[in-house]
Formats: sequence, C-alpha cells, structure tokens
Amino acid sequence: MTSRFPTRTSGPSSIASSIRRPAALGAAWAALSTFALSEPSFAQNAQPPVTELPEVTVTTTTTAKKKKAAKAAAPVAASQQAATPAASAPSAGAPAPGSRSGSLSVPTTAEATAEINRTPGAVEVVPGSAYQTSTPATTIKDALDYVPGVFVQPKWGDDSRLSIRGSGLSRNFHLRGVQLFMDGIPINTADGYGDFQEIDPTAYRYIEVFKGGNALRFGANSLGGAINFVMPTGYDSDLFGARIDVGSFGFRKAAVSSGGVSGAVDYFATVTAQETDGFRDHSDGESIRGSMNVGYRLSENVETRFYLNANNVDQRIPGSVTKSVALNSPETAAAGNLLNDYQRNIDTLRIANKTAIRIAPGTLVEVGAFNVDRHLMHPIFQWLDYRYDDYGAFARLSDESRIGGFANRLIAGVNLHNGNTDVRQYVNVRGQKGAQTVDAEDTSRNFSAYFENHFFVTPDVAVVAGTQFLHATRKREVEFGATPGETEFNLWSPKVGVLWDVTRNSQVFANVSRSAEVPSFGESVNVGPTVIPFYDIKAQRATTYEIGTRGANANFTWDLTAYRSEIKNELMCFYSAFGNCNVSNADRTVHQGLELGGGAAIAKGIIANGANPDTLWLHASYTFNDFFFDNDKDFGDNELPGAPRHYLRAELLYKHPSGVYFGPNIEWVPEAYYVDSANTLDTEAYAIWGAKIGFDNGGPITAYIEGRNLSDEAYIASASILDRANANSTLFEPGNGRAIYGGVQVKW
Repeated sequence: MTSRFPTRTSGPSSIASSIRRPAALGAAWAALSTFALSEPSFAQNAQPPVTELPEVTVTTTTTAKKKKAAKAAAPVAASQQAATPAASAPSAGAPAPGSRSGSLSVPTTAEATAEINRTPGAVEVVPGSAYQTSTPATTIKDALDYVPGVFVQPKWGDDSRLSIRGSGLSRNFHLRGVQLFMDGIPINTADGYGDFQEIDPTAYRYIEVFKGGNALRFGANSLGGAINFVMPTGYDSDLFGARIDVGSFGFRKAAVSSGGVSGAVDYFATVTAQETDGFRDHSDGESIRGSMNVGYRLSENVETRFYLNANNVDQRIPGSVTKSVALNSPETAAAGNLLNDYQRNIDTLRIANKTAIRIAPGTLVEVGAFNVDRHLMHPIFQWLDYRYDDYGAFARLSDESRIGGFANRLIAGVNLHNGNTDVRQYVNVRGQKGAQTVDAEDTSRNFSAYFENHFFVTPDVAVVAGTQFLHATRKREVEFGATPGETEFNLWSPKVGVLWDVTRNSQVFANVSRSAEVPSFGESVNVGPTVIPFYDIKAQRATTYEIGTRGANANFTWDLTAYRSEIKNELMCFYSAFGNCNVSNADRTVHQGLELGGGAAIAKGIIANGANPDTLWLHASYTFNDFFFDNDKDFGDNELPGAPRHYLRAELLYKHPSGVYFGPNIEWVPEAYYVDSANTLDTEAYAIWGAKIGFDNGGPITAYIEGRNLSDEAYIASASILDRANANSTLFEPGNGRAIYGGVQVKW
C-alpha cells in the first residue's frame, strides 16, 4: 500500500416512556414466564461433565482428507446456519459444558456456547460465520449488529461508538465502559480506555459478549461488561483460507489464513490488509493486521498456547459537524480537522501465553501472562505522541464436583493488569509536531480477584453467588504541562442469581449484581474557574437487577432480558468547552431497558422440500433504552443523552439448500435522541435499508454482494454529547451514503 500519512513517525516502540420504576421488571417477568415449556427438564447438570480429550495424534494426509470430506458433506451451508441466530441456550446435541474436543485451552464455538449458557444473565456467543461470509467484516458493527443491548455505530474508518446498556455515553472519543479482550488478552489500556482499530472481525472464530456484571470473570468493573474476541486454533480452522472484498468509497481488503495440527503442535495465523478512501472528506485509511497462536500439547492434560498480534493502522479523522451539515452535506469534514490534518495512527505488538492444566476430571486450571506495546500517534487539537507498555497475568480455576450429593461448580481467579504511559504532547502545526506542551508519565495498577459458585439445588436449578474485588491505583508524574496526582480504589462487586433449565432447549435466569468503573486519566474538568483533577473523580457504582429467558428450537429462537441499573457517581458530562466534554460524577442516574433478539422460520418448503427445505428466516434485534437522571440538581429527571430510545435491526433472508440466499434488511431509529443533558438538541429519526445476495453451500467457495443504505438517506449515525448544546454544536457524525460491497472467500 502507498502511505498517504506524512505526519507519521517511526514504527512501534516495541417501548414506553412510562417505564421508569422497578415494577416494570415485574411485568416483564410475567411476560418472560410464558416461555416455560412442558418438555422434560434438561438434566445435564445433574452430574458434572467428565469429558476426556482424545489422544494427541499426528494429522496425516488421510486425516486431513477425511476432515475435508466431512465438511463438504455438511447438509446445511455455513451461511444458512449463520443467518439463523445462534441460540444461547442448551440443546440436545450441544456438548456438555466444560468439554473440550480439540484444544484444551480454547473451546470451540459450540463448547463456548454451552459454557456461557451457565451464566444467570444476558450473554451471547456470536459465531464468525454469522457475519464473515455475508458482509465485508470490517468493523465491530458488522459483527455485533444483531446482539440486543449493544449499540454500535460507525464514526469513521474502523472507529465506532460502542455502548452496552448505556455504558460510556459521555466518552466522545475512544472507548470507556466496556472491556475488550482478544483471546482473554486486554485490548483496553490499563487505565480503561480502548480503541477499535486493532480489532479485525475477519480473524475470529467467535465473539463472547458478557453484559454488565455477567463479565465477573474479566473483572466486572464496568457497566457495559466485556467482549472477548476469540481466534480459531489449528483444531477448528481450515488448512488455507483467502478472501477478497471490494466496495464503495475505494474500499478494498485482502486476507489470508492458515491453520492445522501436526502431532502435539497446532497453529493458526491470519493477515489482513485493508484500504479505503472513505465516504467523507479526510476519512481515508489503511491498515495491516496480523494474529497467530501456536499450541503445544505437553500431555493429554496439559496444553500451552502462545499468542502474537500486531497492527499497523493509519487513519485520518473527518471530525464531528453540526446537525445541519451532517444532514445536508454529510461528506463534509470539520474545518479544523482538515487544517491540522487530524489522524489516529496506531502501532501495536501484543504477545501472550496461556497454559491449561486439567488436574482431575472436571477440574481445569488456566494461567497466563501478556505484554502489549502500543504507540499512538494522534495529531488532533494537539499532536499526541503516547507510548503504552501494558503487562499482566491471570489465573483461573474451574472445578466440577459434588457437595452432599448435589452438583456444584466453582470458578475462581485473579487478574493483574498494569501499565505505564509516556505522555508527550506537542503543538499541532498543520499536522506536524511543534513545540512540546506536555511531558508526563501515567501509571495504572489493577488487581482483581473473583469467585462464582453454582450450586444445583435440583438437577435443573442452580443458585449462583459470587463476588469480585478490585484494587486499582492511578498516578501521574509530571515534568511540565499537566497536573500531577494519584488516587486509589478498593471496590467489592457481589452478585447473586438463579439459573433454571426449563427444558432441554430453554432457560430462565435472574440476578442482582454490582459493578464498579474506575475513572481513566481522561476524566477531569478544566473549564473556566471549575477545576476537578482526575484524582478527585469518584468511581462509578451500579446495582443491576436482571431477568430473562433464552432458548431455541428448529423454527424459533429467542433471547429476552429486562434490566434496571441504579447508578451512583456515573461518569457524565457536566462541563464543556471547545466542543469537548469534561467528565465528572453525576449524583444518581438510572439505566433500564429491554433487550429482545432472535429469529423465526416464517415459511419452509416454498420451492424445495425434503429433509433440507428452503426457508424464509426472519432475524431481528430490538433494544429499548430508558436512561435518565434521578432528581439531579441541574437536570432533574431529564433523559441521558447519547443513545436512541428504540433501536431495531432486522433481516428477512430466503435460503435455498443449494447455498443461495438473498433478502432485505433494515436499521430503524424511530425517535430522535438528545445529545445534551439539558435536552435542548437532538438527532433525527431515520430508517435505512439494504439487501444482500450470496452463495454458501458449506463448500470451499463462498461469495456475497451487499447493498447498504440503498435509498441514499442522509442520517446521523453517531453523536457525541455535551451538558448544554445549541444549533452550532459540532457533535454529529453522518452515516455513510449508498454503498455496494462484494467479496469471495476460498478455503480448503
């Protein structure tokens, strides 16, 4: 690729508005109970699973041919399976939780789904096949668009605005409130901020989504929870794979991958190169991303796995504009971004090891360590030159046993995530470094310990209790240009819940959990006479009540959750200057809502009958957000800004057993939402539609063509927030215009 980023320095340095009371949850519970069916109970929990792994063998040519033949004989194409939502519920053919059919340290998609279904709360596994063969698979929106409760909208390039249950709404840049992981290795920096540019949706076998306190195993220290992107291993990958994608706005992408097993060793590796001119002015970008893992089976009960991830990302930033510009001239970039050549360029090298040891049937210990070297080169209001050195370690125990004749499961672990950041800022002189303005070093230390116990009072009902402790410190040492200081947090986050396997294919769950979010170095106020340094910002605390149900059968899948989070000290925007939001603590706020996802076979055997008929499948995800201040001294009971009240994503797909599929889809935000806490300025409602056609019969070749925003509507895809806004506030990110994408994948 030809670079067009001259300011870059050298490479890496190594539904109803009245629902505002807990009684709404009782009504939701009555609705959820209608899902209880009369089939025999799912009794796999009566006895803890004891699953021995097969012997480690050398993969011969004959073995590989048999594996390839088995794939070719699959009766349902991968895309057809993907178009049907993966049910986050047990099924008769699902593997027993805790079982491993290949790698000891990395579950397959089916094994991960069985495992996550033990959570008494809203969680989901998104298989890569759900989006990789039918979309360009370039952003996390492609991957998570049909997960209810997750609001993700593109801003520019690979960057997006991500919020789960209203997390991080005040963060107008980067990410806060959701912890991102790559094979369990943190993507966020140690102080909690994160980026999306290092995420390659092409590279993952599946994605685990843990909402809110259901992310206890990852620390449970955020309102949004955690997302874990998991690569294939040699045990569940193709020997070779390649894909080419092209599309509107100069988009082109190429990716190759390889994986396999030889004796005690398995591997998977992938590289993706991508380039785009962008829909908006000054939004071009290019990237090269690579990931690999190598596993070695020391014995039948011990496996160690090494991870390597590297990213080189160059991206220009078009910036936020006024509402009028966003709707009438959406391609226009902000004038200041053009003048000073705003960019966000990142080089990353991430290495890690994870070792899994099965010390007894049903008892697994995992230990590991990681190091992340990240260089952020970020000319914006100033030229930011930040170098991050993050490192840490983790240990986790999972034990299946019996107590007094009752099945019991214990999970316990510790996490260590530390980091040092060299903070250098310079005057931005038309995209070039000028005089240095800041020289400081930020140090973050995080230690968490957790346990969660599942005690089965009957073979079908588990009572769950757990807690997590977080010790975190933040310290800034300054040579010049910033305010030094330090702070410390010691926070407990308990959780109790119940999980009922109503039938083999359906579950009901409920829980109450606490979460804690420690402020990052980006939280502070310095507007006029008001100065609140980062070390005076309090931790955000939330108590969340959650009930739901999930399940699936051959013609219907569902995933329904109602929740209410009562928050103290929410990290919110109360002061603004120059279009940026200065974050401090609100007193009390409430986030509550409904999350509904699933699908249904509208018709079968329309043209093709038999054992594998054609199907017309409806796939939909609806999120209702009710976020508001709770008798705030300045904003009363105003709505919290930054997220739509209703968000619907739906697709109607016809699937033929030959592998051909096609159909339309829609994204609908029926009401505008506010972008300021004073509730004076809002976005605009929109509905955009698209369509796709493709081929995937489970064989070695797949292809697709997808159209997006085919009516070419000008709409606001994402918005930043302020405390008080007006018509001249530059807070809006226009959505892309009409676009067509196409791609071909080959594997064997």
